[in-house]
Amino acid sequence: MEKQKAKYIYGVLERQFANLFDKAARKTGITGENLLALLEARLDNTVFRLGIAPTRRSARQLVLHKHILVNGNVVNIPSYTLRPGDIVSVREKSKSLEAITTSLAGRNARQFTWLEWDGGQLAGKFISNPQRDQIPEKIQEQLIVELYSK
Repeated sequence: MEKQKAKYIYGVLERQFANLFDKAARKTGITGENLLALLEARLDNTVFRLGIAPTRRSARQLVLHKHILVNGNVVNIPSYTLRPGDIVSVREKSKSLEAITTSLAGRNARQFTWLEWDGGQLAGKFISNPQRDQIPEKIQEQLIVELYSK
């Protein structure tokens, strides 16, 4: 049963990624860079980048459990795509959650040029889609493009 569940989840995530790749391929510009920008614009990734959650997995869980607001509204879809100008914040009754306070206390000083953080409000602003040279991970996006282009 557990194996079947894992296979189902893998299939769903694979389909989501394939759909995101198709969206990146339809946009003008370099497909690999478009794909990375779309991944960075996901709500769960932004929650992680802002330091609200220590890992992407825990960021995904915070979103699913309705602890995160986008422009003042609860959003529980981790794959929600943020647009420039969107405000991501912690729900008022969730600000005292141990997972959030611990993560924010250990928040590193690293700032991302496409995000703005307001520690007093526990809110961040998605300023713009990042350029490839702003994304710190060493990803060979061309290999991903080659795999999904088949």
